[in-house]
Amino acid sequence: MALVRYNPWKEMNSLQRQINQLFDDGVLTNLGRELKELSFSPSAELSETDEAIFLKLELPGIKAEDVDIQVTKEAVYITGERKETAKSEENGVTRSEFRYGKFSRAIALPTLINNTNVTAEYKDGILHLTLPKAEDEKNKVVKVSLG
Repeated sequence: MALVRYNPWKEMNSLQRQINQLFDDGVLTNLGRELKELSFSPSAELSETDEAIFLKLELPGIKAEDVDIQVTKEAVYITGERKETAKSEENGVTRSEFRYGKFSRAIALPTLINNTNVTAEYKDGILHLTLPKAEDEKNKVVKVSLG
């Protein structure tokens, strides 16, 4: 009976070839693309002054009529859809990294706001919301005792 030396790298090389084959076949790249599309959420920036909270959202390529904004005293809810434009086959697009479809985003606010006086501006793919603070939140003073 002959003694055969075990080579762990042989199995690692085999595994590497199998993973490369999955990428070559497009199985894993399509799965990754689908997962990215499911997790699409616009980027947001929140800033605050004594009078109001300012919220900016990136919505490039989305028309204003395709965005729905709902504001409560505690949060802002934004839903929308980036619609795919009709493509002509003459251009021969072979790869697209654009994300199309519906998205939604809920942003909790750090203080209560007066949601009846919210103003919105949409310019160059950036949504600007001005959320005035509720009167009780503006004058809120908390006494801290030591001892």
